[in-house]
Amino acid sequence: MRRTVVRYQAKPELAAENERLIANVFNELSAKSPSDVRYLVVKLADQTFLHFAIAEDASVGSPLQKLEAFRIFTSRVNERCIEPPRASEATIVGNYRMLMDG
Repeated sequence: MRRTVVRYQAKPELAAENERLIANVFNELSAKSPSDVRYLVVKLADQTFLHFAIAEDASVGSPLQKLEAFRIFTSRVNERCIEPPRASEATIVGNYRMLMDG
């Protein structure tokens, strides 16, 4: 299992576009219902976005990359950001009813 967190701050004038592209990813996830990934995105008041992804099988890469909407979202993400996205593997330190199976 691989857990990844990606953090970036969107340009204020492009934050709504960023949200629209993220919504498209969730629409495709809902339509296809892949069982090998869990995904959560939150937006902070300063237009910082935090993406949390869990891939069940770390050896096959990110299941999100298989989604057309995700590829569209990531193709120009740097143009929508004040600073480029930073990805990091994550370890869960505590979990109370937020994530299934920790």
